Amino acid sequence: MIEQLKNDDIIRRFGGRFKLTAVIQKRWRDLMHGARPMVEDEGLTQLEVAIKEIAEGKIDISDTPHVSASVPVVKTSSYEDD
Repeated sequence: MIEQLKNDDIIRRFGGRFKLTAVIQKRWRDLMHGARPMVEDEGLTQLEVAIKEIAEGKIDISDTPHVSASVPVVKTSSYEDD
């Protein structure tokens, strides 16, 4: 599953490997704190779900004025922040 994230298109979409890693960590943390998965999660760990969501284009990032440019903000379409 991690092999999918080695795709240069995905790496460019997130602004580099470091930002992609930060997005994976943030989404993984969100899932651990009760966020609903946006993909079928049967038989997958929460980390695998986060990676699958990113690989399938369910997660996107954008920087906001109140967040440092090096810290991505995860924008999703099917869950809300607490």
